[in-house]
Amino acid sequence: MDNQVILTAFLLTLVAGLSTGVGSLIALLAKRTNTNFLSFSLGFSAGVMIYVSFMELLPQSLEIFSNEYGDKMGNLYMLLGLFGGIVIIALIDFMVPKASNPHEIQGVEDMKSNHRLRHTGIITAVTIAIHNFPEGIATFMSALNSLEVAIPITVAIAIHNIPEGIAVAVPIYHATGSRKKAFWLSFSSGLAEPIGALIAYFFLMPFWSPTLDAFILSAIAGVMIFISMDELLPTAEKYGKHHISIIGLVIGMLLMGVSLFLFI
Repeated sequence: MDNQVILTAFLLTLVAGLSTGVGSLIALLAKRTNTNFLSFSLGFSAGVMIYVSFMELLPQSLEIFSNEYGDKMGNLYMLLGLFGGIVIIALIDFMVPKASNPHEIQGVEDMKSNHRLRHTGIITAVTIAIHNFPEGIATFMSALNSLEVAIPITVAIAIHNIPEGIAVAVPIYHATGSRKKAFWLSFSSGLAEPIGALIAYFFLMPFWSPTLDAFILSAIAGVMIFISMDELLPTAEKYGKHHISIIGLVIGMLLMGVSLFLFI
């Protein structure tokens, strides 16, 4: 595979992961969260991920599997990949205690009132890193298949990493009293995504085949669908008004559909 493609895939993964630093800056510098904007952005992210999953990744996976094993077995293997990805990300999510789960996001305005978070700072940084591994693999592997798909995925993951950065920075600030340390630990937790890309490069690339390619595409779709349904949309509801998040969802799907149509 072209080294330039691999390097671009790494860079996209790095951009997505380090956007947690943007979230930490918002948490430490802003007096209040712009809830409507965050709600719209999270809905937009979910729209991009859901559309790409159902309209691009799963059809590609099904086509490859069908060419290799026939239509019926191709459908079966695509479904195994889809739900395999969902199971993997769900198990990672469910193994993290709710109190220290970075997906249980707190607002910036809770920084002074929620004293319970003082002792969960380091745990939160570690758990968000665990959550980011499969996202890093998803970004990297999608970039190897198609930059037209990978770039919107990178933007979507970067957007949803911003409130995760907030969730990391707030308890770390409580735990240490240091804004500087809260920022750097939150920023560093995003490095799990490029590390996930490295794991994909060293452990998946040597065994690359059409079957593995198809399975990864369907598994990535499963990961992104779960993240959208379990994290992005519920969090958007908590942050802002229901209709704002749905408008973001529809616009995300619309722009993703238009952008893919232009590349056909």
